[in-house]
Amino acid sequence: MPKASTSSNPHRRTRHDHRKETAEDYVEAVAAIHDAQGSCRVVDLARRFAVSHVTVTRTVARLRDEGLLVAEPYRPVSLTPAGKRLAAAARRRHEIVYRFLVAIGVDRQVAASDSEGIEHHVSPQTLRRFEAIAIQMVSQHGHVAPVLSARGALESHAKTQSRNEGSN
Repeated sequence: MPKASTSSNPHRRTRHDHRKETAEDYVEAVAAIHDAQGSCRVVDLARRFAVSHVTVTRTVARLRDEGLLVAEPYRPVSLTPAGKRLAAAARRRHEIVYRFLVAIGVDRQVAASDSEGIEHHVSPQTLRRFEAIAIQMVSQHGHVAPVLSARGALESHAKTQSRNEGSN
């Protein structure tokens, strides 16, 4: 068997990072859907991520094998204790990034969308600074930005654009 070249190491890390990002997105979505509806089904995840049922089924199976989800055929998907911890950590990072972006003047809808990607790639040190700056800005200006999800922000943005186009 040929030895992997060192030039493939960045690609291996990228694949690992993408798998981790997907895992975080899925457990965060399962938690949010469960909180909103009382249960989470594969079809709910397919709608949320705008992907096929097959894609969700494969990803859920992988996350089940990694110990993050409980999934049985024709049953709702739920989080394991490890999945709950990962979902809470991802949600916390998302909220910190979102509040930081809003604190520095980024539009809330843009911040909601941008924080969906940034949350996965920020180091713990940077995240601590984001949080400290957001807290400092809130204490100076006296308001806390409610956290929008990217989906909620996109829906709100579409409604605003529709209203603006209707008034022209």
